[in-house]
Amino acid sequence: MKIVIAIGGNSLIKDKQHQSVQDQYQAVFETSTHIAKLAEAGNEIVVTHGNGPQVGFILLRSELSSKTLHTVPLDSCGADTQGALGYAIQRSMDNILKSKGINKKAVTVVTQVLVDKNDTAFKNPSKPIGPFYTKEEIEEKKKLGWNIVEDAGRGYRRVVASPIPKEIIEIEAVEKLLNAGFVVVSVGGGGIPVIENEKGELEGVAAVIDKDYATSLLARNINADIFIISTAVEKVYLNFGKPDQKDLDKISLADAKKYLAEGHFAKGSMEPKVKAVIEYLENGGKKAIITDPPNIMRAINGETGTTITN
Repeated sequence: MKIVIAIGGNSLIKDKQHQSVQDQYQAVFETSTHIAKLAEAGNEIVVTHGNGPQVGFILLRSELSSKTLHTVPLDSCGADTQGALGYAIQRSMDNILKSKGINKKAVTVVTQVLVDKNDTAFKNPSKPIGPFYTKEEIEEKKKLGWNIVEDAGRGYRRVVASPIPKEIIEIEAVEKLLNAGFVVVSVGGGGIPVIENEKGELEGVAAVIDKDYATSLLARNINADIFIISTAVEKVYLNFGKPDQKDLDKISLADAKKYLAEGHFAKGSMEPKVKAVIEYLENGGKKAIITDPPNIMRAINGETGTTITN
């Protein structure tokens, strides 16, 4: 089977005491042990990942050194994290598969994703990124052309556009590498957002693409048999965290759309995941699963997780 699996950027950082590069590698390795079981079973695998915290680290590092070195534009932050996290996934997968005697390698494709330069998201930036600032500090940041908002009373943060992904520029390379037997790491952090200018050239833009939407697009492009979103919970729930919380085991596309419309899924958390699954299934996808890393194989076998089908 051809399987596309998305892992969250937050899942690669266990807590504030484990944020170093080595800590992140250990978290990646742990998640990769579960993904490797899919490759061991003979499946074709594409792995995607989030990068929110990691981009935040780069921006903060850039900010602290701004009086000494140049700052790092957001599209370059995306490229940097694709390389670093891709390397961690590659190294983990290669070591795990080698230990199992499986002759299979992982490879990372630094992936650009085309967005519409007229996407309304550019007029209404809403995605918080980077560190918190005080009210005094934001006046200087506004001079840089940044959009600043107050974030839940914790301070002020830069917000950027989160446009809809339209095209994966390196999709042909992803398919060829997959067909050649590689575990492919692609669209890290939702991909590097690029637009087409008047000359038809690609230009990076200060934006963040939702990695679940980008992964959904990738899964559709390569006709994946299963689209898996690996997250912090074993299943999707209705009334999450409330006394009447209800597990969702196997639901239909119609059920998913109904629950979404009823507002059961938190914005910025489960909502984009369910929306990504709906897009995948509405556009020819076969089966989607939402679960946590340790339960990936059990979820594929129908023993746990939330499975959504047409």
